[in-house]
Amino acid sequence: MAKIGVGIIGAGRGGWAALGHIPAFRVLPDYELRAISTTRRASADAAAQEFGVPSGFDNHRDLIAHPEVDLVVVSVKVAHHHMLVSEALEAGKAVYSEWPLGVDLDQAVDLAQRARTARVRTVIGLQARFAPAVRHVRDLVADGYVGKVLGTTLIGSGLAWVGETDRAHAYIFDRASGTTTLTVPAMHALEALNFALGDFDEVFANLVRGRTEVRITDEGTTVPVTAPDQVSVTGTLRGGAAASVYYRGAHSRGDNLRWEINGTEGDLVLTAPGVNGNLQVADLRLEGGRGSDDTVAPIEIPDRYFAAVPRGLTGPAHNVAQVYAAFAADLRDGTRTVPGFDHALERHRLLGLIEATSRTRTALKPAA
Repeated sequence: MAKIGVGIIGAGRGGWAALGHIPAFRVLPDYELRAISTTRRASADAAAQEFGVPSGFDNHRDLIAHPEVDLVVVSVKVAHHHMLVSEALEAGKAVYSEWPLGVDLDQAVDLAQRARTARVRTVIGLQARFAPAVRHVRDLVADGYVGKVLGTTLIGSGLAWVGETDRAHAYIFDRASGTTTLTVPAMHALEALNFALGDFDEVFANLVRGRTEVRITDEGTTVPVTAPDQVSVTGTLRGGAAASVYYRGAHSRGDNLRWEINGTEGDLVLTAPGVNGNLQVADLRLEGGRGSDDTVAPIEIPDRYFAAVPRGLTGPAHNVAQVYAAFAADLRDGTRTVPGFDHALERHRLLGLIEATSRTRTALKPAA
């Protein structure tokens, strides 16, 4: 298969694309980064030079139209996803969009329909399910390591949602931005949980604004917080297990990420060191115990989970690289293991259900 030519919209220096996407392409032989775009000529030229990319544009339409770009990666604020993704789909290009797909369910519905009409392959950036530790956990559970799953608890920290920020990042405290403690760290964690243990049969949520204002450090002002920063989601999974997920804004002086799976025969525990509570980018440690074990002990992740992406690629880029490696294999083999926009739409519907049950204080059932 010829190399997949990639163009990244939003590849400014120091941004998420620079941390998560570009390092991934450097270790994946199936891809070639051929173009980037930013909103300014100077930053486009600087990024192209730094990353060794042939073409740098200050207009996203030039990147989309580039004949050597096969896959358009949209890595910008969620508020711009709908316009950029729509234009890439209209041009007949495959699209990788960061999660969330849109700022609300209506945008997600529209983009999923546009992708079906365009008949192109799409990818949604829900990379937590591709973490080697998460995939190993799913296989261990399926193979009976814990017996029947009785329940699972997951506690994490969304590190960006602290009591102060700068003007450039103030938008994440605005519910309308689509980038909140619920939509980003909590939904990434729920993606991993549902991937490993199955979807919800019934769900209930309590969304709380613990902080009502945030200080803007570079202005010496404050702005109101309109998005919940304390997220509690409980429910019953389709296999009958109880599930409880709690995500806090900011971080804890204790554990910032701990996920337990408890069953009739054993237990599995996933943690991350230090203050990293974002499951989708954390370097996860897996422990387990079963039968006559008195406690849990480290479980090594087998080499087969690193066959496509070397262990040496750590940090935010590793799970992103796992997504890209699986997508290249899908294109080669005609498979569909990587979630696209239809899956993103399902996640948006779950997100809407979580918000609705918090408002109504009533447990709700997802559509079958």
